[in-house]
Amino acid sequence: MPQTTISPKYQVVIPKEIRNEVPLAVGQVLQVIARSGVITLIPDRPLSTLRGFVNRLKTEGFREKRDRS
Repeated sequence: MPQTTISPKYQVVIPKEIRNEVPLAVGQVLQVIARSGVITLIPDRPLSTLRGFVNRLKTEGFREKRDRS
């Protein structure tokens, strides 16, 4: 498992193994989420990359509006 160290300025370097696996670019913005002592970095993507994401979404089985509380 790749490891990194926090610098005196609280900076971390993403290990090369991870950079090769995840398409990141210099200057790219990452969202930082902390929950239950775990830090997660999520690459910010433009909305245009999500185009067509819900084309195959199943719409059957959802409750009718009148059934919602």
